Amino acid sequence: MTIAELHKIFLTFPKVSTDTRKITKDCIFFSLKGDNFNGNKYAKDALEKGARYAVVDEAEFAISENYVLVENVLQTLQKLATFHRNYCNAKIIALTGSNGKTTSKELINAVLSKRYNTIATIGNLNNHIGVPLTLLSILPDTEIAVVEMGANHLKEIEFLCKIAAPDFGYITNFGKAHLEGFGGVEGVIKGKSEMYSYLTSENKPVFMNADDPIQLTKLSSYINKFGFSETKNEFYSIKFIEANPYVHLQVEGVEIRSQLIGSYNFTNSAAAVLMGKYFNISLEKIKDAIESYIPENNRSQILERNGYEIILDAYNANPTSMKAALENFKTLKGSNKTAFLGDMFELGESAANEHEEIANLAATFNFNQVYLVGENFANTNTSLNTFKTYDDLLESLRKKPLKNQDKILIKGSRGMALERLLDIL
Repeated sequence: MTIAELHKIFLTFPKVSTDTRKITKDCIFFSLKGDNFNGNKYAKDALEKGARYAVVDEAEFAISENYVLVENVLQTLQKLATFHRNYCNAKIIALTGSNGKTTSKELINAVLSKRYNTIATIGNLNNHIGVPLTLLSILPDTEIAVVEMGANHLKEIEFLCKIAAPDFGYITNFGKAHLEGFGGVEGVIKGKSEMYSYLTSENKPVFMNADDPIQLTKLSSYINKFGFSETKNEFYSIKFIEANPYVHLQVEGVEIRSQLIGSYNFTNSAAAVLMGKYFNISLEKIKDAIESYIPENNRSQILERNGYEIILDAYNANPTSMKAALENFKTLKGSNKTAFLGDMFELGESAANEHEEIANLAATFNFNQVYLVGENFANTNTSLNTFKTYDDLLESLRKKPLKNQDKILIKGSRGMALERLLDIL
């Protein structure tokens, strides 16, 4: 079966699934393989649960006309996504970066949806499987699709751009994330810049933070760029006002008061403003979209628990975002502050040094208490409270509970799951 023939089936049954636990009636099930599983073995189960077709790549499982036998299921999913992307009229905005991708994506979608029919990456499904699934969610009336692209090694963004063929692109920043896969910060810059390489080779518009020296240098000779800046007159002016705790910014004399904490969310908001202006959305609607957006999923949330004001930022962490979170926490009003910091993953040979630097930084801020959790933090040379495991921390807090705290910061990589602290605070 050709991709064009499979696409005709998809147009009739336009729902796909890769998980038998999430089968919807008349969907197409793609039997993906992993290191520890073979999706072909679940194809029959998917059909019994209501899938119309199951795409498999092992002949022994193709036992009826409801099975579509292909050479490679993953590659078929990716090719189908590209075919559908080219079949539809939607414009694709791709974004990547070390930090702020998902928040930027949500803000951009909130702004653009004020005028256009939009879709956006669900959650952070931003890899070689997630990007195709996002593209396959484009509907006939979709005008703009905001597609988040993640990467932890070189050539990954290049590959995702070939699948999605974006019309526009934006890189949030270049930071110390996935150092193990990229081989260091220079590798991160090179890897994320693969989006620039794709867009500039096609002379497609690039959105940029013109106050980021790396972006400014990378795009210095490129004409088809549109940027925001606090200081450079040749770019669209967006001013940072404050973040205490929420980010406020000023655009054309109008103040926008977001519900996002941390000065690091200024650029995420500014990018959404810039794209709104580019796509001819009124400043009034841009302001409404940003002010109405409320973060969730453990990303820069402010919560109240037993009189504590808790900043929950436990979805993910790397040295750049950890430093930003600590520096922002320091600036917030309040005399009694406690920080819970969890290990940062995927740092490779840099792990020991990066955790040591964060521990040293946290020690300089004179917070009431700092709790460092995880094997890497436990091995740092610090006078702060260190715990090798979450259970060790839990036992300590049960013996000596927190008292009289104004503000609490919870920050760590996803694998640390520090949001569990909410149950005991």
